[in-house]
Parts: sequence; C-alpha cells; structure tokens
Amino acid sequence: MGGDIRIGISGWTYRPWRGRFYPDGLIQKRELEYAAQRFRSIEVNGTFYGLQRPAAFADWRARTPEDFVFAIKGSRYVTHVRRLKAVETPLANFLASGLLALGPKLGPILWQFPPNMGFERDRFAPFLDLLPADTDALAKLAKRHDARMNGRSVLTPEARRPVRHAVEIRHESFRDPAFVELLRERGIALVCADTVDWPRLMDLTADFVYCRLHGSEVLYASGYDDGALDAWARRVAAWAGGGEPADAERVGGPGPKRKARDVFVYFDNDAKVRAPADADGLARRLGVAAPPFDPAPLMRRER
Repeated sequence: MGGDIRIGISGWTYRPWRGRFYPDGLIQKRELEYAAQRFRSIEVNGTFYGLQRPAAFADWRARTPEDFVFAIKGSRYVTHVRRLKAVETPLANFLASGLLALGPKLGPILWQFPPNMGFERDRFAPFLDLLPADTDALAKLAKRHDARMNGRSVLTPEARRPVRHAVEIRHESFRDPAFVELLRERGIALVCADTVDWPRLMDLTADFVYCRLHGSEVLYASGYDDGALDAWARRVAAWAGGGEPADAERVGGPGPKRKARDVFVYFDNDAKVRAPADADGLARRLGVAAPPFDPAPLMRRER
C-alpha cells in the first residue's frame, strides 16, 4: 500500500478560470468550495504576500471537506525581504497569524526562495533549525510574536500533530550534496519544481514529497500533454510506493527506502488556464481523482 497522494492546484481565485473551470453561475465567494470538491488539496498563495487573519483560516477550514488539506506558502517577508536574516519575530508573526486554526487541515508549509538567492549554509541552517516540527513547537514559537499580532493570533493547537516543511530553491548553487544533506538531517522536503528556468531536483530528503509543476516549456503557462502527464504519474507512483523514479534527477545519493511516502503535487501553470485540467488528468492516471458531485447548491447565494 502506497502513501497518500494529493494532487491539487496553486491558488483558487483566478478570473480566467470563471466559465471554464468554474461553471457559469457559480457564486465567486464559493469558488473555494467548488475547487475543494474537485481536488483533495490546494496550495494557498495569499499567505506568501501578507499576514492573513485567523478568521480567514477558520473560513477556509469551514468551506472544505473533512479530509481536505491546505499547503501554506510561507511569508515572503521572511524569505525575500529579510532573506533569512533576523527572522525569528517575523516567523513567529507568520505562525501566529492563524495556521493553527486549520486544525487537521494544516498540510505542508512551503518556503520558496528567490532566484537571486544562492546556497549559503550559514544562512540556511539556522533558519531550518527554527522551523517547528509539530504543532506544540509551532505554538511555542508563535507566542514570540510582536505587538502587531495582539488580538489577531491563534496560539493554542487543538492536538499535537506533525508539521511538515518544504523548500523550493531557484538558484543553481543549490545543486550541492551539502544542501541535500542539510535538509535530510532535518526531515525537510526539497521541492521538485518542474520549470524551464530553475533547477529540477528529485532528491528525497523527508518522509513526503512535494512537487510543483510550473510548466516545463513556458514558465507558469505551458500545459502538460498526455506523454508528460504519463511520465509524472510514473514518478508520483514510485514516490508513493517508497521508492524513486527511474529518471530521478539528483545531486545527492538515493534517499532512504520506505514502505510508503505521502506525495503532494500542485499545478501552478495557471496563465493559460491549464492547471485544473492538468491536475485532474494526473489524478485520474493515479486513481485519486475526486468523485463527481452536484455543484447546484453552490450556485445559490448564502443567507
């Protein structure tokens, strides 16, 4: 038996999707509910651009199915503005903003780094050591927030659960076995990013795999044809089964063998409205597509 496979999309609020992915007549406020019926996980982009409020996280949780999981994109203030320097308080603010309000729907936290940021061990290791491994540790760090989070934070976990982290890099200097080992020592996943512009690495460094498909021909735009989706289905199946695909691109040695690995895949090639269709195509190939549902209730305005 393999690990849990979740195929989803990056974000859900895109005007060009209306009338194509989202049916005509769907209430805009209910787009998340529709998308969450089609996919078992969605990557949240808004958390990257600014601190959200607990009410937003609680609303997302209430509007999605019981078995749904959100991947949360980490704050760009930490990764792009502060560039990992003196980030304990900004990190605490981000963690306090409401992640714990998701309860069991809190999935991996994605930390994306800019293309002009290279690998420096002395910069990355202290940051990776700050990242909480479970919700108790998350709450402890979140309590170090500054005054701006007073009255708009969630600091108590409902239960102690693991917290997963994934790192997406965009600079060639990360093709370094030392970086792979740094992640492996801490159980943090190296994102497999399919893109024409940045390194595509498949080194296994955690007990799960996090994959982002941006479009391998045109960044954020090109779709995936049948052959490409077949190839990704083989890779995902290998990862979920605890192994590695035959065409794995690595800079380090093979990852430890496991009976199973959970796999998260998000399509971020939304410019040409291909992401939902490609995600559905991959999910169907892997036998994890969502069952049909009636969207009619979502066409009516809430009272």
